[in-house]
Amino acid sequence: MDWYVKVLRQYADFSGRARRQEFWMFTLINMAVFVVLGIGAGILANVSEGLGGLAFVGIGLYYLAILVPSLAVAVRRLHDTGRSGWFLLLSLVPLVSLVLLYFYILEGDAGPNLYGPDPKDPDADVFSNVLDY
Repeated sequence: MDWYVKVLRQYADFSGRARRQEFWMFTLINMAVFVVLGIGAGILANVSEGLGGLAFVGIGLYYLAILVPSLAVAVRRLHDTGRSGWFLLLSLVPLVSLVLLYFYILEGDAGPNLYGPDPKDPDADVFSNVLDY
């Protein structure tokens, strides 16, 4: 859950790098939330059409709220592999978007790269650009 909150704290931070663990844990928790909300909306839709519609509006609002943090962590993950965030535009091309999955799976660059210090390096100042709340 800490990884999810960390991404939400950096909700609009498109600079720096994100480890594989940070990206995939955020993605896993985010998908679990969508599944739970979808099951709840389905149950409410069976109980009452109005409640079901309201629940699906809630899912849409959650999607809108999580859109920018999802894009930001994806860009930071691409930065960790030494690629520009503009590679995220590959997701608009149906089969070519599988290349993004490959980039997300790759090990990040060892040591500092163009986008910042190695997030796995304990001596690096990884949290220098994170806002403390």
